[in-house]
Amino acid sequence: MKSMTGYAALDRPGRRWEMRSVNGRGADLRFRLAEVEGLEATVRARLKDAFARGNVTVALRLGQGGGTSLPSANPDALAAAAAALAQAEEAADAAGVRLAPSTAADLLGLRGVWDAREDAEAPDLATLKSDLEDLVAAWDADRAREGTALRATCAGHVDEIAALRARAASLVGPRSADMASAFRAALARVEAAGMEPERVAQEVAALAVRADVAEELDRLAAHVDAARALLAEDAPVGRRLDFLTQEFNREANTLCAKSQHAEMTAVGLDLKAVIDRLREQVQNIE
Repeated sequence: MKSMTGYAALDRPGRRWEMRSVNGRGADLRFRLAEVEGLEATVRARLKDAFARGNVTVALRLGQGGGTSLPSANPDALAAAAAALAQAEEAADAAGVRLAPSTAADLLGLRGVWDAREDAEAPDLATLKSDLEDLVAAWDADRAREGTALRATCAGHVDEIAALRARAASLVGPRSADMASAFRAALARVEAAGMEPERVAQEVAALAVRADVAEELDRLAAHVDAARALLAEDAPVGRRLDFLTQEFNREANTLCAKSQHAEMTAVGLDLKAVIDRLREQVQNIE
């Protein structure tokens, strides 16, 4: 399991690579590459099957990296600039104009003092392909590290859901007793009002069916098993887990709607809160 988010940077003499990815519904690949013939096609081909979904950006800047040399001052230009500066100061003094003292920074800031640095020569494509393999490996490792943490977090949420489901199951007996008592009281009121016994029996049976939560509890148990199986896979499972959180939420909603029991309603609300936390984490999984 891997996260959709990841980052890697690679410094080489005269060049710097960066690769980053964020969450996305589909697989989107973007480039900010130096002009090197065939490079974009090479990167695209290498990453075609490297990720299932997410927004991935790859950048290469030349003239940067561990081997970058600093610009140097041109001695002739520097001497000429110093002479021109001195001449300007003498002319100002003769005219009675008082100038602020010149500094080295003033001198070095004059146009033409620094040698123009030539653009870095682009490495050949084979060298860049080698760089790319190192970059992708580092990016993939970063996603895997975060994926390991996500797996543990999601597994914890699934365990919470399983525990709450078990708590709801333990309340079925007490809830049935409470509901039976309520039914008897309601039945007595209906009979006192003169409703036909057959009609009363039909209504009671319908209420019992609508209040039954056995199917919801069974489906929650099945979803827990499915979630644990997906979390154990070493493959992109984010979409399937996202769908499963929707199914979890549907069962929790139905449980609350059918509950008619304070403790079971509280369990249903706790379930919804945990499922929402699980859904937030699942959005980060590839």
